Amino acid sequence: MSEQQPDRFERGTDGPKVIMAGIDGSASSLRAAAYAAGLARRQNALLALVYVQPVIPAGAALGAPVAGVTEEIAEGIVEEIRTSAERVKDLWQVRWEFHTFKGDAYAGLVQAAEELTADAVVVGASESAGHRFVGSVAVRLVKAGRWPVTVVP
Repeated sequence: MSEQQPDRFERGTDGPKVIMAGIDGSASSLRAAAYAAGLARRQNALLALVYVQPVIPAGAALGAPVAGVTEEIAEGIVEEIRTSAERVKDLWQVRWEFHTFKGDAYAGLVQAAEELTADAVVVGASESAGHRFVGSVAVRLVKAGRWPVTVVP
């Protein structure tokens, strides 16, 4: 008979507690956030919205204000989310948090999902044609096989 650890995190036992959506300001990521908000509302789960700020050392080496630009993007996304949440607050009661991580989009989303103990990950489909060859973040998350992943077109 195996002994269970009471403090061990176990996904999916009583429904999802945290549904994470990766957002980057693109139309598909905002649709993913809306879809994740609906899931969170129906499941009474926390909606964790995650923006991964890219770290672009080449731009910094050329003197480009990369950090300032990505901070502005994050602030713009937060403002858009707050405005949308305010519009629907009487219709939907969704608990949500916004988190920013830095680095590569895939690695940042993996780190976020682990730290936030996400039960599910929702991302938008890539809008880049180049991802057919390299592989999109969504495909890499699905292949990781750590969480249920929903890809929203």
